[in-house]
Amino acid sequence: MSRRHTTPTKSRVKICNKSVFHLQDKKADESELSIGLIKSAKRTGQLSLCNRGLGTVPDNVWKINELVLDDTKEVDFTRSDLNNWWNAEPLKMLDLSSNVIKKLSPDIKLLQELVTLKLHDNALTELPAEFGELSNLSNLSLDHNKLEVLPIEFYKLCELRWLSISHNMLQKIEPDFGDLVMLTFLDLSHNKLTVLPPGMGYLVRLMELNLCHNQLLELPPDIVNLRDLKKLNVNNNSLKKLPPLGELRKMEIFDANHNDLEELPDFYGCTALKEIYLANNFIKEITEEFCDQMQHLNVLNVRDNKLEVLPENISLLKKLKRFDLSNNNLNKLPRNLGLLSQLQSISMEGNKLSCVRQDIIKGGTDRMMKYLRDRMTDEVVKETRVNEANWPDKYTMKKSQALMLPSKELTAIPEDVFIAAADAEIHIVDISRNRFTTVPFGVHHVRETLTQLILSSNSIESVPTEISACKHLQYLDLGKNCLIDLPIEIGHLKNLRELVISNNKFTKIPRCVYDLDNLEILLAADNRIEEINVSSDALARLPRLAALDLRNNDIRAVPPELGTFTHLRSLELMGNCFRQPRHAILAKGTASILSYLRDRIPT
Repeated sequence: MSRRHTTPTKSRVKICNKSVFHLQDKKADESELSIGLIKSAKRTGQLSLCNRGLGTVPDNVWKINELVLDDTKEVDFTRSDLNNWWNAEPLKMLDLSSNVIKKLSPDIKLLQELVTLKLHDNALTELPAEFGELSNLSNLSLDHNKLEVLPIEFYKLCELRWLSISHNMLQKIEPDFGDLVMLTFLDLSHNKLTVLPPGMGYLVRLMELNLCHNQLLELPPDIVNLRDLKKLNVNNNSLKKLPPLGELRKMEIFDANHNDLEELPDFYGCTALKEIYLANNFIKEITEEFCDQMQHLNVLNVRDNKLEVLPENISLLKKLKRFDLSNNNLNKLPRNLGLLSQLQSISMEGNKLSCVRQDIIKGGTDRMMKYLRDRMTDEVVKETRVNEANWPDKYTMKKSQALMLPSKELTAIPEDVFIAAADAEIHIVDISRNRFTTVPFGVHHVRETLTQLILSSNSIESVPTEISACKHLQYLDLGKNCLIDLPIEIGHLKNLRELVISNNKFTKIPRCVYDLDNLEILLAADNRIEEINVSSDALARLPRLAALDLRNNDIRAVPPELGTFTHLRSLELMGNCFRQPRHAILAKGTASILSYLRDRIPT
């Protein structure tokens, strides 16, 4: 009887080939764990196999704590050698990130001493139940994988302090998540979560919680139990309302951009809050209560909402540095907005502000704030109530937070006017366009609250050293006077951001200017200044200087080193007697001037 010859089917060949390739890949992965890496890991307790193209984890990784290398079998116990196996460190840090690992072996439980495990940027679809046996694990990164669910054993990792599972496909987390009570950092962003389980409030050590880019409709009420929380990010969800957040007394940053909120959250009690981001919602109103409660706020972003009006007491946000109101429905601005003296950035594009010209709106923060200050001065002067002696009364000053006496032909102001101004806690003194030859002595009465002092268009010949006691002063206008120098004590005004000394008789930039660490704007046009000092003890000491105006002076040469001052956004040099840079370069603007100067620095 003849033997019948059978030919393998295509499917059997395909399976066979697949098995061969799998074995080859596995062998290649195993070879990545070299003897040198093993030695280093046993010496340091750290092993990195990141970015190796691994599809599987070499088996010896899980057994590394028990491995005894062949070249350590015959040893001299009398030698002191930290590399010997009896001095080996158990593996405490394992980095398997940036590979294509799809699955982890149950043998991961053998790494009982593991403290840090990096598994981000892989292709993991699940975690083994044995993962929960890593009882010493403190830091775990699982970002950028394909996890849809966490095994129930995962919640036994009670020593976890730092956990990131962002950019996965999680749709649900269990109430047992509340057992991870040692967590201080948690990132669940970029998943598919629609709800958070009760019990999140047990994570009382959390300092940073990131839930952005999910599909959350609400936050659990017990989230207010996270009283150590400093940063909460819930942007890009579908939140329509938030629970009162006042118990989060240590929260510094709150981000709820891109949600469906229709009103401001209740922040009453959040005394440490510095930054609030609520862009792209449906908020219609900033309330007076909010302004009263958030006087310590530095950043408020409410762009792309439905705001129609701002409250007059917006001026209470006196520490605000960035304020974004773009793309709302505002048709007018409150007068006291000009009192926000610390503003470094204000954006109002995309509103219906018919009362403000578009060139002012688009002209940047400095131009907008000048407009607001000038408008406020005009309105306050018109509405000022005077007492029997024809001076502004305390009520007027309290309401406007300013003492406004421009264009009055004054040569002196009674001291009791300044005492009343101090009682009213004013922020602005404007005595410009008068006939003062000296700064009124009474200014020292308002030194504790004064942020803006406007002395321009007088005949002042000297500035008293007592001005340096105005420690909160941020804007000082001394333009159009008869000054030839400033006292060195002016350099003590560490909060001063803008100094105007234009139209005086200075032959050089006063020495005290170089001590103003936070100076951003220096306007010194129309003087007799002869040089630009860019040395390390002069302009180079002003790292925040963004605008420098030296037009119409007697400058004979521009030092090329000025070109390295790339933090300058505005540099004005027209009307001087130097030959280089030429007018054509100056006309092109700041960037061209700085580039021209840099090209002329000797190499």
